[in-house]
Amino acid sequence: MKKAIFLDRDGTINIDKEYVYKIVDFEFLPGVKDALILLCQAGYRLVIISNQSGVARGYYSEEDIWTLHNWLLETLASDGIIIAGIYYCPHHPKAHIEAYRMECGCRKPGLDLFHKAISELKLDINHSIAIGNKMRDLQICRYSDCRGYLLGVSEPETSLPTSVLRVADLLSAAKDIISKDFLKK
Repeated sequence: MKKAIFLDRDGTINIDKEYVYKIVDFEFLPGVKDALILLCQAGYRLVIISNQSGVARGYYSEEDIWTLHNWLLETLASDGIIIAGIYYCPHHPKAHIEAYRMECGCRKPGLDLFHKAISELKLDINHSIAIGNKMRDLQICRYSDCRGYLLGVSEPETSLPTSVLRVADLLSAAKDIISKDFLKK
């Protein structure tokens, strides 16, 4: 069983420009690659979990998503950053495309994608961390010993679970994680 970092994509790794599916529109947030390198070096498996309702809305296809995700995997790997898996939900309850119109457990805040990643990648949820810019990205923290980091201030101030900290960005979260892991050794 391995420890992991569960990462939201839009607004956590890249600038959220609403329905990003083209490589030309994908722009890394400042400090993201440095953060991911630190987390890899600390022995965490990196897993991206993302809602992609643009598929259900008919804005782009699942093939478009995989074109972008394959590019993302290659781009990060060229910097020594290995992503263990990318899991996404293409569904939406009000989808324009009927095949994707549904209430599902994989759309965050649902936990199905987390559980699928945990099972497939043999991850230890109790030593893992979820990071995202919305509370829906961190719901796993409410139902397990997974810790979490809520990025930025886009979410209104809410009562966060004690296992979730609010930080400015992914690099701040990574530095905090590394400092706390160092204290455990």
